Amino acid sequence: MDNETVEILLIDDNLNDAELVMRALKKINLANKVVHLKDGVEGIDFIFCKGKYKTRNFNNKPKVIFLDLKMPRMDGLEVLEKVKTNEQTKSIPIVILTSSKEDPDIRRAYELGVSSYIVKPVDFDNFSKAVADLGFYWLLLNEPAKYNITDNTIL
Repeated sequence: MDNETVEILLIDDNLNDAELVMRALKKINLANKVVHLKDGVEGIDFIFCKGKYKTRNFNNKPKVIFLDLKMPRMDGLEVLEKVKTNEQTKSIPIVILTSSKEDPDIRRAYELGVSSYIVKPVDFDNFSKAVADLGFYWLLLNEPAKYNITDNTIL
């Protein structure tokens, strides 16, 4: 999927949660172009076309990033900061999808420019509905910024 369109980039180290997200998106036919990565370092490499993703087309930016906070190697707040401080990626919507209700995490995420902060519901049905609603909103209802491909400026 190096140079194909990625609609949702899911960065979450919890394989069970990632599977639930994928299942919820599949139920509403939005799982076709989802890439799941297991930690923040891999997510940054993918977004910025580094490491094993160096052949990926940088202009194929995800329509939305679903991001967990508590991950090994690089946490979600670090990923959020790197994406939002880069001129070429700062307009990508990022939804924090985490189990953390800690006020400092929520405050810092919004200071860094998160689009939405969702605490994962414990109940499967509620979790599945929340993910389906997020996918529907960000892929079908939200109107993304348009880019000038030659210089990556927002039109």
